[in-house]
Amino acid sequence: MNPRFSIETLGSTHDRSQFSCGSEALDRYFKTLASQDVKRRISNCFVALSDGGAVAGFYTLAATSLPTAELPEALAKRLPRYGLAPAGLIGRLAVDAKFRGLGLGSTLVMDALARAARSEPAIFALIVDAKDAAARAFYLNLGFLGLASKPNALYLPIETALRALALK
Repeated sequence: MNPRFSIETLGSTHDRSQFSCGSEALDRYFKTLASQDVKRRISNCFVALSDGGAVAGFYTLAATSLPTAELPEALAKRLPRYGLAPAGLIGRLAVDAKFRGLGLGSTLVMDALARAARSEPAIFALIVDAKDAAARAFYLNLGFLGLASKPNALYLPIETALRALALK
């Protein structure tokens, strides 16, 4: 993890008012809706805090499923024939503009991976829906793979990511 940041569960003491990632939709979600989703158990929200305690970034993590028909045949063959594989969804991820270029986005994805890997319910993969070409490129660079029917829907098998991390 990037030593300049600590990551923790979003709480009432975190000041979200100054957060600005440049996406009005993500800023609005984080400032006004994230805590409601947590209270309703729709998703969990995790924040990266700078050394000074400012919210530098956040992501949400929720349970979802991955249709095995969307996976490459070689991978789908190794899975049970249930039709769906359990997955974790990084629903939103954003880094405050003041903290861009420090690798924090990658750090947040790796934190989500670690949380998914140690969760008690089994999770086969992390899924993201990239909002644009730049976000898609970011996730592809981290090893995510495209799903068959949706070009901006990407997945990363937990086992694949953990093996890659072990090699580093």
